[in-house]
Amino acid sequence: MKLLHRILDRGQMLDTALADEQEKGGRMAGLAPRDRAFARLLVATVLRRLGQIDNAIDRCLDRPLNKSARPARHSLRLAAAQTMFLDTPDHAVADGAVRLMGPRLRHLNGLVNAVARRLIREKSAIMSDQDEIVLNCPGWLRETWSKAYGAKTTKDMIGAMLSEPSLDLTLKGAVAEWPGILDATILSTGSLRRPAGGAIQTLPGFEAGEWWVQDTAAALPVRLLGEVAGRAVLDLCAAPGGKTAQLAALGAHVTAIDKVPKRLALVRANLDRLNLAAATEVADILSWRPSEPFERILLDAPCSATGTIRRHPDIWHLRRSDEITRAAELQDQMLSAAVEMLAPGGILIFCTCSLQPEEGRQRIDSLLASGAPVRHDPISAPELFDLTELVTDGGDMQTLPHYQGGMDGFFASRLVREG
Repeated sequence: MKLLHRILDRGQMLDTALADEQEKGGRMAGLAPRDRAFARLLVATVLRRLGQIDNAIDRCLDRPLNKSARPARHSLRLAAAQTMFLDTPDHAVADGAVRLMGPRLRHLNGLVNAVARRLIREKSAIMSDQDEIVLNCPGWLRETWSKAYGAKTTKDMIGAMLSEPSLDLTLKGAVAEWPGILDATILSTGSLRRPAGGAIQTLPGFEAGEWWVQDTAAALPVRLLGEVAGRAVLDLCAAPGGKTAQLAALGAHVTAIDKVPKRLALVRANLDRLNLAAATEVADILSWRPSEPFERILLDAPCSATGTIRRHPDIWHLRRSDEITRAAELQDQMLSAAVEMLAPGGILIFCTCSLQPEEGRQRIDSLLASGAPVRHDPISAPELFDLTELVTDGGDMQTLPHYQGGMDGFFASRLVREG
């Protein structure tokens, strides 16, 4: 309940709220890894299906809940997620919802108990009458996606976002024996995929640094740099470090830059676990410049992250349309800075984990229109495992959430420095 308060009432990101509850003496700190994993699944399910859940709660109320009863709504949201989507036994749902209220809120126990039991009884009838696409996805996102991708594709995208994602892994070395060891399948993109659930740290190969967690779409932009072994590669906005690890594993001499010290510390920790090497530096790329230009640069720019809603359903509720404009302005500045760091003939990959056109090809068109000394270098399907659906008519990469059994939405474009 406290996690929902942090996210929905205070605007905190899910992973940040979870970290705070684990690191600062919160209730999550004393939970076993399995229980922490279930707590995250439960809260993520509420966030992923909040439109349906609130609609169901409202149908079971005799009168609307007032502001002072906000904790009761959070408790009922958790109860609804369990009974509607997680197949929790009925007796545990109602009892658990009441226990969450605690002594301070016992005056709401009767309300919570009655509504939870009505939810249990009527969930099938309620769910059969719900439009999950309309209820769960904010209208402004549906509108922008429909305009960009069409109504049918938008419906497919949102449908994929409403499912719990699998766990995608990138192997440091050869893949051959690992599918059997990890109970995983090899995707056409080369990533391994296994069902979600359980503590990642307990999986075979984690301690030995044989793999790292990385959505299969996020692993694709590095491929677009071409041969990187022995080359100096600049990884801008590097955290959380999956692409840094990819480049290092491929033999590149990587310099990883990120503005936030805590995030760059995570990159270093991951590289240490994987026994991979990269130079790291805390810096703002808008003002930082290398001593020599780089022949290969990867810019994974900060964005709205709407392409990652499958894994981060809090984004449904925390993003606003005006944030897209501000993000695009920053991306323009970062692109210009990256071009300044690029050697003549060098390759720059610009990518965002976004589904918004304003954070994709529009940024490239704006850069080219500004007279920047770069040209667009079209991407071809053979570079992306012959997956033609990943390549746009304009020669960029755009993955969508319903592709390949589920993947993040990622845009990538390739530029070459002239001169």
